[in-house]
Amino acid sequence: MPNLIQGLASVAGRVMIATIFLLSAVGNKIPKFNQVANYMASEGVPQPQFMLVGAIVFLIVGSVSIVLGYKARIGASLLLVFLVLATYYFHAFWKFEGPEQQQQMIQFMKNLSMMGTMVFVIANGSGAMSLDARRVTTAA
Repeated sequence: MPNLIQGLASVAGRVMIATIFLLSAVGNKIPKFNQVANYMASEGVPQPQFMLVGAIVFLIVGSVSIVLGYKARIGASLLLVFLVLATYYFHAFWKFEGPEQQQQMIQFMKNLSMMGTMVFVIANGSGAMSLDARRVTTAA
């Protein structure tokens, strides 16, 4: 029974980790591609349309990888790269003052915690009930 609980908790955790990234891609960035690219340009992102395509690919591939637990370390690495760039360009709290600085600091810290989650997955893998774990047990 503990293995079942651990497995279900791992699956639930992976789904919770990936949901924000997957929904960001399919619910915002894809349907509002031109608006998002224009916003990225206004924030100083170089080659915004190219970078947006890359972001969408990283978000979808990284999310699906983590949910399935298939090459989750690579998926987490993709999401970590996305988070580092997004945090630098969009949550540079040090450029603001007053309430806006506080708001950007909150967003920066939120992203920092998600970066920590990605580092944790990179270090520890996807856990029980994952395709990665299944490959290890079937190979043994």
